[in-house]
Amino acid sequence: MKCISSDAFSAQEVCEAYERIKNYIYRTPLEESLYLGKDGRRYFFKLECAQTVKSFKIRGALSKMTTLTQEECRRGVATISSGNHGASVSYGAKLLGIENAVIIVPETTPKAKVDKIRHYGARAMLMGRNYDEAHRLGMDYIHEHGMTYIDAYYDDPKIYGGQGTVALEILQQNPEIDTIVVPIGGGGLCTGIAVYAKSVRPDIRIVGVQTEVCPAMIRAFSDHVFYEEYPVTGETVCDALVGGIGKLSFEMLRDYADDIIEVKESAIRKAVKYMIKDEKYIVEGAGAAAVAAVMDSRERVGGKNIALVVSGGNIDGDLMVQLLNE
Repeated sequence: MKCISSDAFSAQEVCEAYERIKNYIYRTPLEESLYLGKDGRRYFFKLECAQTVKSFKIRGALSKMTTLTQEECRRGVATISSGNHGASVSYGAKLLGIENAVIIVPETTPKAKVDKIRHYGARAMLMGRNYDEAHRLGMDYIHEHGMTYIDAYYDDPKIYGGQGTVALEILQQNPEIDTIVVPIGGGGLCTGIAVYAKSVRPDIRIVGVQTEVCPAMIRAFSDHVFYEEYPVTGETVCDALVGGIGKLSFEMLRDYADDIIEVKESAIRKAVKYMIKDEKYIVEGAGAAAVAAVMDSRERVGGKNIALVVSGGNIDGDLMVQLLNE
């Protein structure tokens, strides 16, 4: 597949990222749905829930970390995250032999998440009463100690390049794919996928999905405002899809996404249950967002051969039981 470069983030970043990380990650399956397909449409799950640390986030983290100099590795890496990105940076540091890795989390972070970060080898440091305070204190700590900050989604092309390798695999695994449906939180995954896919297949359709409790990207585009922070307006089962958006996503995604669909939380809950009970895949709320979009807006999603990006499988055990009993 040919990679097309541009002045901003480009498909070339994705190609280069894949060469750096392919020996460290799983080439996750692209499996056809047992039950969603009808009316001549076929749906395929890109199972990032089966990825290392059960999330696509490891792709971006490793893409960045494999470009560090020996001196940067010696000084260490750090990030601010209690979720999949934090675990990915911890695991990536272990793979690459980076001994000094720090993941800064809010003081309110559940013990299970802290334990997971520490399990992979990084130091988990509790700072601040909430994420915003943890971020402020954490960035001060990172700068004071001269560490390299591993961005989650804001504007680092190396991170976006890693996330875009999902699309590279999809189009190699099934060249007939004409539509890719992607959950959107900060936007790094969707932007990386869209830029790569459109560079090699300009006619491919890219559909983003956001939860109704935090449609930050949808509102950013309609309001022409970069929402670095965005309020959450209700309870959610997909923590990975809430909050503000990345600057690079805001600047680029409008030109690459064909549509962004807002889905109800009730649809996402139903999709998680469906994936576990019927398709036999354990997924988290964010990971089921693309499935929810198909269940509620099949015609709007469109396409004939549709890839649904199942972005992660780190669902809380008690929540999974609750959803299965609904």
